Amino acid sequence: MGAGNGKKQKRKLSAEEKWEIYQGCEKPGAQIGEILRKHRLYSSDLQNIRRDVKEGALDRLRISKPGRKKVTSVPVEDFEQVKKELAEKEKALAELSVIFTALKKK
Repeated sequence: MGAGNGKKQKRKLSAEEKWEIYQGCEKPGAQIGEILRKHRLYSSDLQNIRRDVKEGALDRLRISKPGRKKVTSVPVEDFEQVKKELAEKEKALAELSVIFTALKKK
């Protein structure tokens, strides 16, 4: 579509813009006509956005499987570091428990 031929070019909206428009139009009491005018859209554009949101949500739900999540592995070095930190904290906690018990008896 060239400029000057009397036709408006179709506006390209980002996914974020479409999501914001969708959320705005779904609010209770939303002035949908005002929102569409602000973004230079038609009601058919909103229908397409709603369809896309529904399809996107359904696609996402189809790939998420119920049940336990897949276990991801961590590097051995990271595991050993966390294990060492846990041992140090358990030792400190045991020492604090001894001190607390001694103070409680006084």
